[in-house]
Amino acid sequence: IILMGSQADQAHCQKIADAAKIFGIDVVMRVGSAHKTPEHVLAILHEYEADLRPKVYVTVAGRSNALSGFVDGAVNSPVIACPPPSDAFGGADIFSSLRMPSAIAPALVLDPANAALLAAKILGLTDGAVREKVGAFQKEQARKIFDDDRQIKSRG
Repeated sequence: IILMGSQADQAHCQKIADAAKIFGIDVVMRVGSAHKTPEHVLAILHEYEADLRPKVYVTVAGRSNALSGFVDGAVNSPVIACPPPSDAFGGADIFSSLRMPSAIAPALVLDPANAALLAAKILGLTDGAVREKVGAFQKEQARKIFDDDRQIKSRG
């Protein structure tokens, strides 16, 4: 479940969704603000938490990023904070994603594709097909490095 703070975050969320699909993960995108519509966010969370299938929430909110901590405190499932890039405040708004209150522990992954990879690794703990796709993906990434090394070595 990708939960964005506003529709302005949709392009960033789409990058996460596209990467998640590589691993065969079904993705749902929703919009809700911890500041402006907390009851709506809780209703969304109750809906998905009632479904006992394994799930991961990826929260996408900038500025104060209250959404990630709010969601993490309301669910038993893993939460990955993936705030959109921002030049506002000289990048200082990222600090709201780094420090959370005690007993609130969303993971923080800044790259959208890596947020999807972490979600896949978590879901792969209980889903063998996802686990296999993660392994194949990692092997392909390693193969690219070996190919690059061979090319560079042959130039020398």
